[in-house]
Amino acid sequence: MTRLSVEMLAADTAEPITSAGHAQLGLAVLAGIAVIVLLITRFRLHPFLALTIGSLALGVFAGAPLDKVITSFTTGLGATVASVGVLIALGAILGRMLADSGGADQIVDTILAKAGGRSMPWAMVLIASVIGLPLFFEVGVVLLIPVVLMVAKRGNYSLMRIGIPALAGLSVMHGLVPPHPGPLVAIDAVDANLGVTLALGVLVAIPTVVIAGPVFSRFAARWVDVPAPERMIPQRPSEELERRPGFGATLATILLPVVLMLSKALVDIVVDDPTHTVQRVFDVVGSPLIAMLSAVLVGIFTLARPAGFAKDRISGLVEKGLAPIAGILLIVGAGGGFKQTLIDCGVGQMVLEISEDWSIPALLLAWLIAVAIRLATGSATVATVSAAGLVAPLAADMSTTHTALLVLAIGAGSLFFSHVNDAGFWLVKEYFGVSVGQNLKTWSVMETLISVVAGGLVLLLSLIL
Repeated sequence: MTRLSVEMLAADTAEPITSAGHAQLGLAVLAGIAVIVLLITRFRLHPFLALTIGSLALGVFAGAPLDKVITSFTTGLGATVASVGVLIALGAILGRMLADSGGADQIVDTILAKAGGRSMPWAMVLIASVIGLPLFFEVGVVLLIPVVLMVAKRGNYSLMRIGIPALAGLSVMHGLVPPHPGPLVAIDAVDANLGVTLALGVLVAIPTVVIAGPVFSRFAARWVDVPAPERMIPQRPSEELERRPGFGATLATILLPVVLMLSKALVDIVVDDPTHTVQRVFDVVGSPLIAMLSAVLVGIFTLARPAGFAKDRISGLVEKGLAPIAGILLIVGAGGGFKQTLIDCGVGQMVLEISEDWSIPALLLAWLIAVAIRLATGSATVATVSAAGLVAPLAADMSTTHTALLVLAIGAGSLFFSHVNDAGFWLVKEYFGVSVGQNLKTWSVMETLISVVAGGLVLLLSLIL
């Protein structure tokens, strides 16, 4: 279990900051979300301010002491920025280096030449699925979305036609396929077989990502027809350069953090001994921070130097890369603060207690519990950890196959309908430059489609296997 997963689990099981009953808590959640949506859509308030005010409103409606609500919000904001903020910053630097050196242009030109026309969404979903296998969702977004924006711009594609397949590939891997933290935590909680879960996870993931990616993107592009945001796309720099990095060197630089993190995951599975020297080494070099930092440092020699950049220009790339992401960091952090306020008010525990009396099949129960916690807290990892802990006793009499399916049912439910209390919602919104309503019609519907299709496939497999 990663440090982030442990922190989320600890936060989820902490003593609530209010003694409000279930009815009051439920109304408080609805009121808090309503305040956020109203401030953003009606009064055009910046999402960072809206999320901050909505978190305070949630605490007030729940009857929690305001000083504890403030502490919960700032703790969640700090934890979110600490976990993904540095990665977003390093990704922005790498992205700027890729763009200004002409490396990104090289990738885009090659992709357009090899997979033009109708095959482009399929190419994007394949790339995203491979890249997303060992990565946190946020890291995958940071690495892939700049390429998505450039492909959409250079090839004159609808942003949603290209972006939705990429996001679907990342999201499906995040929720269903080990070695992502959520599935690994659930596997441990219900004592499932890792190999069987991985095999069935891939089996469920393939049709799910096809339906939620290339197929759904056709409809998403009609519902929300927007161009790639100019503020997130640098002008094509290679026209002014005498030379630019090769495709192989550029691709290797982008995949370096993927390879390092995947290597760590494989070593963790094969060695499975935290005291072993090899595993300790890979725990360091394969951590997201070191992996991304390594890619940035390697990029200086594989991207910037081949493009003929001097030291001063390389330093300027860092400053230029960091400037556009200030707003994104604050919004993502505030989304994490709102999520932590929900958790500390006892919303996740409330959902667990209410669900204890439900009398339905175990796999469907696991999916529904994960859905409810996901909707309440906005965190797929918290939903996975909480649901796995609740349904773990049900796995005692299950076969190896059905225990693995139980893990996948939880993972599928944890992806249901991302909305304003999910930091990922704001990350996607800002990168794509869309409104809250447009993001709900595309990203949120896509997440719901993934959850429903994967959940349905799991139930179908339970009847066959």
